[in-house]
Amino acid sequence: MWHRSGVDIDSFGAVREARWARLKKLSGARRLTGAEADELTRLYQATAGDLAAVRSAAPEPSVVARLSVLLAGARVWLTGAHTVSTRDVGRYLVTGLPAALHRVRWWGLGVTIAVLGLATLSGWWTVTHPEALALVGTPAERAAIADEEFASYYTEYDSTSFAARVWTNNGWLAAQCIAFGITGVFPLYLLYNTVLQLGVASAVMAEAGALDVFFQLLAPHGLLELSAVFVAAGTGLRLCWTMLVPGPRPRGRALAEEGRAAMGVALGLVLALLASGLIEGYVTGSALPWWLKVAIGAVAAAAFWAYIWIAGRAAVLAGSTGDTEGDLATDQVALAG
Repeated sequence: MWHRSGVDIDSFGAVREARWARLKKLSGARRLTGAEADELTRLYQATAGDLAAVRSAAPEPSVVARLSVLLAGARVWLTGAHTVSTRDVGRYLVTGLPAALHRVRWWGLGVTIAVLGLATLSGWWTVTHPEALALVGTPAERAAIADEEFASYYTEYDSTSFAARVWTNNGWLAAQCIAFGITGVFPLYLLYNTVLQLGVASAVMAEAGALDVFFQLLAPHGLLELSAVFVAAGTGLRLCWTMLVPGPRPRGRALAEEGRAAMGVALGLVLALLASGLIEGYVTGSALPWWLKVAIGAVAAAAFWAYIWIAGRAAVLAGSTGDTEGDLATDQVALAG
């Protein structure tokens, strides 16, 4: 048997098993009589007391998790299941989502600085070493890339289909970064490829004296697109770090909390990548003046980072954590000490 602080958790659960089973049955019923509704209320209050006792005296994770789920179901019945409303969505966009993004702000910023620095180094190395340029292609092939292919990429497709294709591709990459981030391998592999792609492309354009064209075509959508991808990679790496160094929290609980917050980050990045896809499809290859296109990209990226740092900080100060909140939030086990 498992004991802690004088509490026999097995005996405790055995004595109350009938009560918990009855609460589960009533919570799952589609309709209740007046007497059954009163009984559900009493059982809910009693089970809430049971959870408080377990958490304070013997925080056994499996029992806490079971009672948390049981109470969440009963709470939905008592308060009435509510549908998603525009108010719910608005509240999430103002508090939950920015708080979730704020949790990974330093990881996203660190990845951004590292990748841009390494990409600059990669571009300099490639353009200053003929043998490195030769790996890209012959002089004629490199000239074709700089003079035609790089710019035509943004105009050869219909704007709507191009924006949709870019959005789904980048959204899939960001989702993979978060989903497989716990391995630590996938985000680093993606970032490695990003460094090479940026470095080689900038080197080819610099060799042709068209580095200004490179930035004019990349900046409108790339500032926001790359920011979102870097935050996704940072989120994945944070999950890996949490697994290795959970801190004062139990490893399972730490991963669960950060994993739920990461799902919120994924939602935010899908929205950001949708915006960058629209910019890439309708602005980058358009006939607008290059300075206006760059300004649009800069404003979009600035808004994204301000949402993370400013709106995120305000949400955190308001009490939001970015973790699951509301009726289905899970109760947390108090840590000893």
